[in-house]
Amino acid sequence: MAEIVYILCSALSLLCASMLFRGYRRSGARLLLWSAWCFGVFALNNLYLSIDMIIFPDVDISGPFFRNMLGATSGSLLLFGLIWEVK
Repeated sequence: MAEIVYILCSALSLLCASMLFRGYRRSGARLLLWSAWCFGVFALNNLYLSIDMIIFPDVDISGPFFRNMLGATSGSLLLFGLIWEVK
């Protein structure tokens, strides 16, 4: 059951990223672009989680470290975009 949740989270993050990017192309609001990048990296994070837990469950590929780095990167992208748009 957990495998389905991992895959659905990846798909939903990718769908959100594509819809945000499409909204950016229509309106030109840069905050939508930063949000699209954030959700794109979230999709990579969820994809890495799926690979780590489903395909290679017994192999230590430093999963938590890279997953945390991807999560921190996506949050940092959105934070940078918010700060950049305010100034």
